[in-house]
Amino acid sequence: MTSQTLDPAFWNDPKRAEGIQRKIGVHKKWIEEYETLAREVDDLEGLYEFQKEGMTTDEEVDQHYLHTAEILADAEFRSTLNQTEDEMSAVLNINAGAGGTEACDWSAMLLRMYKMWAEKAGFKVNELFEQEGDAAGIKSASIEVVGPYAYGWLKGENGVHRLVRVSPFNAQGKRQTSFSSVFVYPLVEDDSIEIYINPADVEMDVFRASGAGGQHVNRTNSAVRLRHLPSGVVVECQAERSQHQNRDRAMQMMKSRLYEIELRRRQEEKDKVEAGKNKIEWGSQIRSYVLDDRWVKDLRSGHKTHNPDAVLDGNLDPFLKAFLMWKSNPTGVVEDDD
Repeated sequence: MTSQTLDPAFWNDPKRAEGIQRKIGVHKKWIEEYETLAREVDDLEGLYEFQKEGMTTDEEVDQHYLHTAEILADAEFRSTLNQTEDEMSAVLNINAGAGGTEACDWSAMLLRMYKMWAEKAGFKVNELFEQEGDAAGIKSASIEVVGPYAYGWLKGENGVHRLVRVSPFNAQGKRQTSFSSVFVYPLVEDDSIEIYINPADVEMDVFRASGAGGQHVNRTNSAVRLRHLPSGVVVECQAERSQHQNRDRAMQMMKSRLYEIELRRRQEEKDKVEAGKNKIEWGSQIRSYVLDDRWVKDLRSGHKTHNPDAVLDGNLDPFLKAFLMWKSNPTGVVEDDD
């Protein structure tokens, strides 16, 4: 694949060239991680030989062993991201559910959490759409999380997220429960996956943008909403300055949604055959965040932490890893008492 980049005509098709470069980057990362693990194992073997000769201490060997075991565990985890779509960037949608203003505020908290996680993980975040709540927070929002394996990391976040706290919007200071739904799908960025949409099957509405985006988007009817009639899929975009650009981005989002629907259909067919496995119902409650009692728990993997502030500040990796490991081989409850 690398040899293709040496062709003088390689950049004649920029979109294809970018897709090839992304794949090369992904493959290089896997090779680098393997080489790092191999070096650590060799160093550990050498250190063990030195220890037998009395040239190093048991403590040094133990420390290097734990370090190598950690790298191996991380490599084993990454091997769970083995589907074609796992390598793709992701689109993440958040919608406020039951709870009124409280749910809108909770949706804004979730949006902040995912943005902070993505930035810490080295992904680029593009804001696509945001509808503000009537009094606070957001009713809905969409962002792109751009980078290799963004979808693979985030695919387990699909479902309903439940918040329990003493509400700042309640004069009596009562404990309230609110819900927001999160929906993640892979962003189809290259021509390796062909998705045809009949233009006659798509309805388009234009409207004035709201929320983040500056004065320009609020003065013009640049925001676009597309509706795919056969499937009922609706996507919205207000990220760009022009209606034409927003329509192009929305079409890409729609193709990605239809691709995800097909992936889900195939998975459901597979689940029917593979009896005995736990099935995650689409849109079901997946995680509870109980702030006054100081815990967050994933209801599928059983992973639990007593530091909700860290989770809401983007420390999601333990939950994302626990879900992916549970899905590949369901296990018992895992707790983190940080």
